[in-house]
Amino acid sequence: MSTDSPRRVVQRGLWFEEFETGVVYEHRPGRTVTEADNVLFTTLTMNTQALHLDAAFADALPPFHARLVNSMFTLSTLVGLSVAQLTQGTIVANLGFSEIAFPKPLFHGDTLYAETVVTDLRESKSRPGEGIVSFAHTGRNQHGDIVATAVRKTLVRKNPS
Repeated sequence: MSTDSPRRVVQRGLWFEEFETGVVYEHRPGRTVTEADNVLFTTLTMNTQALHLDAAFADALPPFHARLVNSMFTLSTLVGLSVAQLTQGTIVANLGFSEIAFPKPLFHGDTLYAETVVTDLRESKSRPGEGIVSFAHTGRNQHGDIVATAVRKTLVRKNPS
């Protein structure tokens, strides 16, 4: 019987050196959004928009005739779906978001799928051991329709070994 410890693998994101521009990372599984998700997020963030909370109001309003999922929930979930694969434990900070768009709404019961393309990489000039990675995130519903896009700039650690 061996007293050696078994080899362990800890889930983590990628170190700066592991990223490549142009690679498409598909994040799975997707996330099916429920009414409870939308109402909880909307009320936690003090967003009193009737399009998210009032079924009778939203049902009567063209063109969708249904409550819409809060776009900030959509954005947060889009980024969140990428964390385990890209930045879990390797990110230092989000530096900013830009080019955020919601071309189509997300509804209760829709499933959000995410993919990310690395668009730019550069070593940090002011922080040795770290680099700046730019991501283009795209969220699609279960039909393949784009429901959200965003560009995110992050500060990521280099491999310490």
